[in-house]
Amino acid sequence: MKKKVFALTMAAVMAAASMAGCGSSAQETTAAATEAESTETAGEQSSEAEEAEAASESEGGVLIMATNAEFDPWEYHEGDEIVGIDVEIAQAIADKLGMELQIEDMAFDAIIPSVVSGKADIGMAAISYDEDRAASVNFSDDYASSSLVVLVTEESDIASEADLEGKLVGAQTGTTGELKASEIAGDSNVERYNSYFEAVQSLLTGKIDAVIIDGAPAKVFLSQNEGKIKQVGEALSNESYAVVTAKENTELLEKINGAIKELQESGEIDTIMNKYIPAE
Repeated sequence: MKKKVFALTMAAVMAAASMAGCGSSAQETTAAATEAESTETAGEQSSEAEEAEAASESEGGVLIMATNAEFDPWEYHEGDEIVGIDVEIAQAIADKLGMELQIEDMAFDAIIPSVVSGKADIGMAAISYDEDRAASVNFSDDYASSSLVVLVTEESDIASEADLEGKLVGAQTGTTGELKASEIAGDSNVERYNSYFEAVQSLLTGKIDAVIIDGAPAKVFLSQNEGKIKQVGEALSNESYAVVTAKENTELLEKINGAIKELQESGEIDTIMNKYIPAE
């Protein structure tokens, strides 16, 4: 009888021990699962945070614009500020990209080298496409257009492009106006200036015979010097203006093209243009 009781007692003890062992294993398994779930959740949160940070970085930052603020109404100084058509369009593009616009003023022929070297992200200064420039930088879709025209003094007998042959013609260095002047008058007859203001001043003082200039700033100079200078002949060429970016920065170029398309479709670019160049 004692042996039977003892056997039953031992069986109970072994069963209890067995149940205790099962309970310990279940607790460990549950703890491990909880830890794995916590690790996975933390990993997902970390990944989401990194993605949010990356998105923030791609949408933020500074957009450095190289320009030549001597080209009223496209870009010019008004007190301590640089204003104009290109400036407002650049600001609208920066807003679309969620970036802060920073403007760097420099000589016109320094703009493309600045973009190529990475000192500036974009160049905007009524820059028109030509093959030499396209070899160094990428051009965005066009955002505006104008033309090249001829200015002479009021008493000048120059009446058209044909009369410019052999004359002393002024133009801004690095512009398509300089190229056109060289083509028409001959390279040795071209006087090059850092700004069109200097060229027009030389025209007014009789140092040169004519100036080849973009149509929009030509209107500004004509209004400022009424009765002293005039525009003659037909437009020499039509100009389309674009933003320039570094060759390797194709991602920025795509974003800028997208912003330009949106601004054109919304009519915002037309509003800016009409603000500075009222329809005649």
